[in-house]
Amino acid sequence: MGSFCSVIKFENLQELKRLCHWGPIIALGVIAICSMMAMIDSVLWYWPLHTTGGSVNFIMLINWTVMILYNYFNAMFVGPGFVPLGWKPENSQDCMYLQYCQVCQAYKAPRSHHCRKCNRFCLSAIHRGLINLMTFVPSAISILVLFSARCVMKMDHHCPWINNCCGYQNHASFTLFLLLAPLGCIHAAFIFVMTMYTQLYNRLSFGWNTVKINMSAARRDPVPVIPFGLAAFAATLFALGLALGTTIAVGMLFFIQMKIILRNQTSIESWIEEKAKDRIQYYQLDKAFVFPYDMGSRWKNFKQVFTWSGVPEGDGLEWPVREGCHQYSLTIEQLKQKADKRVRSVRYKVIEDYSGACCPLNKGLKTFFTSPCTEEPRIRLQKGEFILATRGFRYWLYGDKILDDSFIEGVSRIRGWFPRNCVERCPCDAETDQAPEGEKKNR
Repeated sequence: MGSFCSVIKFENLQELKRLCHWGPIIALGVIAICSMMAMIDSVLWYWPLHTTGGSVNFIMLINWTVMILYNYFNAMFVGPGFVPLGWKPENSQDCMYLQYCQVCQAYKAPRSHHCRKCNRFCLSAIHRGLINLMTFVPSAISILVLFSARCVMKMDHHCPWINNCCGYQNHASFTLFLLLAPLGCIHAAFIFVMTMYTQLYNRLSFGWNTVKINMSAARRDPVPVIPFGLAAFAATLFALGLALGTTIAVGMLFFIQMKIILRNQTSIESWIEEKAKDRIQYYQLDKAFVFPYDMGSRWKNFKQVFTWSGVPEGDGLEWPVREGCHQYSLTIEQLKQKADKRVRSVRYKVIEDYSGACCPLNKGLKTFFTSPCTEEPRIRLQKGEFILATRGFRYWLYGDKILDDSFIEGVSRIRGWFPRNCVERCPCDAETDQAPEGEKKNR
């Protein structure tokens, strides 16, 4: 019993570490500033104990804060849900339709993807690992694979603001957070504007050519409960800027999320569908790609994510599909895209070392200012290594480092962005008229 409690405490400690990241720190800081300033200003503008309207306004403000924080922490700590360790389809023949995850050392369930940023310990993996250690001593690589992250069920994207992935289990909470945050900020912004208007109304003095503001004290009775001086005015103005910025930015994210939810897609699947259409157009195929998980009704698609119980439908491994499709239609398309990417990839040789810096100054100004705006990693390069480039821009390429036999089998791929001027095309590939994906054709 004592060991079980220690494991529970260990898991909670690991989850609390998600707060130690710039994303949650900034997000919670914005929520705290807007909420506290709105409560202080609501006392100045609409004293909650004098009128019913003031009481309703203050209660609604507290309600916004509670609901925003509830859905925020739900999205962060509940998590997206992970594919069980060692998962396989019931029918072994269906494995041919699935991708194999080199990190998890298992098959990827439909709609699942592996996130490099969500490495976390799994209690069941630890338990199994301890049992295995009693019978044999695995290699160091086996231990790392055992304790590494698992594939995320119905992965939408990795959100730095919650320092977690958005997926099967927390998609609804994350979307509700995106809805409630702008609504709460609109309410707070209204309070900020009204407070500044009412507090400055009696401080204005008009001359023939000037308008002066006396921030020392208001010419009115009774004296306000909280003094509104220059510092309070500056803080209110700053909070107003945060509230308006959050309303615009988070509101746009909400509409993007709702757009794909009503199609029963994720952000990744939307990109897969776009690449499927691009592949069909590239090879001039007669058939059209049909997304298998679109139920044909926006309401049915909506219910796949939002339920009255708060628990999403299904088990995160098997999904209802539309007529004419089967469970592995999307994974088959992914395998075709992977094969097509390998065919169209280009081999490069490293001619200049690269440290892996995000914006390298020593690679030229154009390379510095055109660094890809993405969270995808950069990879270190050493002269003489080989890279298989799959896509790129004018001054940057993205690809996989070709590992030699000295690397132990089971190590995950080393891939990321690197400057184009650090590599040169191999002679064997220069003869062919191929180019990294994204350059051969402009959509």
